Amino acid sequence: MRWALVKVCLAVTAMVVIAFAVPLGLVIREMASDRAFSDAERQAGAIAPTLSITTDREELTRAVLSTEPGDRGHLAVHVPAPGKAADGTEGEALDIGTRRATPKDVATVQKDGRASIAEVTGGFALLQPTALSTGEIAVVEVFVPEGEVSNGVATAWLMLAGVGVALIVGSVAVADRLGVRMVQPAQRLAGAAQDLGEGRLGTRVPEEGPTELRSAAVAFNSMADQVVQLLANERELAADLSHRLRTPLTVLRLNAASLGEGPAAEQTRAAVQQLEHEVDTIIRTAREQRPQTQGGQSEAGCDASEVIRERMGFWSALAEDEGREVRLAGVDRTVRIPVARPELAAALDALLGNVFRHTPEGTAFAVDVHHSGDAVIVLVSDAGPGIDDPKAALARGASGRAGARGSTGLGLDIVRRVAESTGGDLRIGRSVLGGTEVRIWIGLHGNRPERGRRGHGRRVGRRIGWRGRKAARTTTGPGAQH
Repeated sequence: MRWALVKVCLAVTAMVVIAFAVPLGLVIREMASDRAFSDAERQAGAIAPTLSITTDREELTRAVLSTEPGDRGHLAVHVPAPGKAADGTEGEALDIGTRRATPKDVATVQKDGRASIAEVTGGFALLQPTALSTGEIAVVEVFVPEGEVSNGVATAWLMLAGVGVALIVGSVAVADRLGVRMVQPAQRLAGAAQDLGEGRLGTRVPEEGPTELRSAAVAFNSMADQVVQLLANERELAADLSHRLRTPLTVLRLNAASLGEGPAAEQTRAAVQQLEHEVDTIIRTAREQRPQTQGGQSEAGCDASEVIRERMGFWSALAEDEGREVRLAGVDRTVRIPVARPELAAALDALLGNVFRHTPEGTAFAVDVHHSGDAVIVLVSDAGPGIDDPKAALARGASGRAGARGSTGLGLDIVRRVAESTGGDLRIGRSVLGGTEVRIWIGLHGNRPERGRRGHGRRVGRRIGWRGRKAARTTTGPGAQH
């Protein structure tokens, strides 16, 4: 919009300058020509008194040479031959000075008695008729060089062009400043909308600029306030709903405490304790607004290897009871990722819970962590029959269409959101173990994974599958869906 205003102002100013400068330049040229011929008429009139007194050649020659144009050879006098004298003889015509006009032009002026301008070599000749004492008409010729006719015209035109350019530049500068006043509020509004879309909910727009943009800024700020209020209400609702779970959870914990001793009782009490911890985490998270970075991900990070070892320790006890062989690799060194510890634990629990929920007992599974420099790849593989429609499984709430009864697809959605918050992604494929392979790509710098690097993640999964072939041989049971 800024450049559009500048172009419009440039076109309008240029047309105005042309409309005034071209006629004015023509007027200046005509004025210079009139000035030159007016001076020539004055010079021709200077010799008229001498012609009215005498037509003697010597007298006229001295009179012509005494003038400035005559001294430069620009003045000539043409006296016609007088009539017959008393003795019957005829006089002789006189031509004094340098003749430039043709005899025909001179004769025409003598006959008509009116001044005339004739075009000659190198300029123009002013032919001025003058009456003699004898009643004849003499013609005074004044030569006007072409340079005198256009004297000062070029300078005047250059000045007009300079003034025109200055007007155009000034108008463009003024239009640019006006455009900036209009464009800057629009740019701030667009930037604020982008910031709000990226999760910076405190973004507001100054209410300034033209009336329309001020109205847009007021509407945007009102919308942002409503968004913040809606999110606050949603957090309060989530906290209230989670808080309502405390009562049945307390009853469940008391009943678990009365189960006595044994592996099943210990596992039940551990599960209740974990559930109570997760509910408390949900309540705390819902009631506080955590700061976010530019990419929308949490500023907190964690050691992926430590979290995976911890969660695998929890699930390994249940895997041992069900006769599942577990393979774990790549967690022997610290791997820092830009994901909060509870979020990574929830994502891993969702994947491992799917393995236990949708594969029969005795099905082996493997978890591998691979660090590729700019990303961390977490692979969760099992030896079940796999997923027939991975796209449907990734669709939130559509897992039932993929064949997994009782599954909402929310577990995979949690994992996908964790991966995408870092610029990564989630993919489902077939593992070498024979079942499903879920690959979580976690970006370390907020960059999207390249295609070549995705293939590398697939090769890593194949290596893990080879390590778990032994577990795959013992797998039995129907198909599994995650």
